[in-house]
Amino acid sequence: MRQLPLTLLAASLMFAIGSAHAATQTTVPAAAVKTAEQLRDKAMNDNTAYQIVESLTTEVGPRIAGGPADLRGREWAIAKFKALGFDKVYTEQVTYPLWERRSEHAAIVAPFPQPLDLIALGYSAGTPKGGLTAEVVRFDSLDALKKADPASVKGKIVYVDAHMQRHKDGADYAIGSGVRVGGPVIAAKMGAAAFLLRSAGTDANSRTPHTGVTGFTDPKDAIPAAALSNPDADQLTRILGFGKPVSVKLDLDVGFNGSYTGANVIGEVTGKKHPDQVVVIGGHLDSWDPGTGAIDDGAGVAIAMAAGKLIHDMPQRPDRTIRVIAFANEEMGLWGGRAYADKHASDVAKFQLGTESDFGARKIWLMTASVKPESRGAIEQIAKVLAPIGVDYDASKPGGGGSDLSQMHGKGMAALSLVQDGTDYFDYHHTANDTLDKIDPKELAQNVAVYAAFSYMAAQADGNFGSAPGAFKGDGAEE
Repeated sequence: MRQLPLTLLAASLMFAIGSAHAATQTTVPAAAVKTAEQLRDKAMNDNTAYQIVESLTTEVGPRIAGGPADLRGREWAIAKFKALGFDKVYTEQVTYPLWERRSEHAAIVAPFPQPLDLIALGYSAGTPKGGLTAEVVRFDSLDALKKADPASVKGKIVYVDAHMQRHKDGADYAIGSGVRVGGPVIAAKMGAAAFLLRSAGTDANSRTPHTGVTGFTDPKDAIPAAALSNPDADQLTRILGFGKPVSVKLDLDVGFNGSYTGANVIGEVTGKKHPDQVVVIGGHLDSWDPGTGAIDDGAGVAIAMAAGKLIHDMPQRPDRTIRVIAFANEEMGLWGGRAYADKHASDVAKFQLGTESDFGARKIWLMTASVKPESRGAIEQIAKVLAPIGVDYDASKPGGGGSDLSQMHGKGMAALSLVQDGTDYFDYHHTANDTLDKIDPKELAQNVAVYAAFSYMAAQADGNFGSAPGAFKGDGAEE
């Protein structure tokens, strides 16, 4: 065979390499992009999600995991998926510790007697019958508590007075949740009688405390733990400023009561070409008990259900299955997400792309992604479809998949993060003020537009986004 000239040979090799590289790229066909744009525009004027969250918060109300409304919530979700026309509706069991709240009261006993507004934290121990009275010792941060001499807190009520500020991305929640989860555990190990914190919230002027979970995993290790409303925390701090010993009485009727078996509720729109490959979206069905769980996380369930419904109602089914999950017991330790990831870890390669909505109902303004490099072009195609409705794309940051689906991401699922405007989210989060009036129907519809468009494009993509066992472990995973 006649030898090719060197320049021609080099060009041929470059063409072959380029062709092989191009073959590995994940892209979204032009027809699917156009359809996604139509889905986006339709969703922007659709009120299905608002009707869903209105139904959930009105007909079921507060949904603390294992509480009286837990089963009602599951039955509601099953019925709603069926009413919306999902092709397949089923449940998967989730078992977790049952923690119950019955009542909570507190008061400053000395030097200036007066009541305090507070709320017990998840997995808190109850106080002895008749309550617990002890001197308060204050710390301005979790780090200060960690550095304290255990003798200075033994037998006392530890009070951590850390402040959160408003941010669009909710960045200061790392401060508040860190104190709430870790503080009680540290205080208990140091011999404290009980634990108080300034609420993990940004509503400085509202006398409404924020609940949330602690880091206790064994009832034997738990101590009474509660959150003060921000104005009550201010008052306690002022009184401590007088330099006199301050005693507080806590009366918390709460605690563990065995275990409970609930369930993740799942609805699917079956793919016509690759039904075993899934794009997974969702929210968590449980809520804390003071409010009705509208923004945390009735909105997330409604967004995912409504996006699935819009795709279901198209003339043809998507190529891959759209799976919508209403997760059980996210609030007290991601139990639904962990159970789901454990059950489906061996099938992670079949998960095309996923994310969960669990940051309220304001407009989505940012998308990030953890995907294989060869699929970044497809993510950019999705970003272009979402840009006209106000969503920016930051290719430098990973995507974690949201709260529960962070667990599947940890197993290797390619994931997005679709970040809502959280400027005022922590004004209402985990409080009695988490109610339907905080949701703007138009802003909620924008969320549905984002979820419907991205889900459809991922389902129609030529190629995958890199899901594989261990592919993204530790990359953007969220707790």
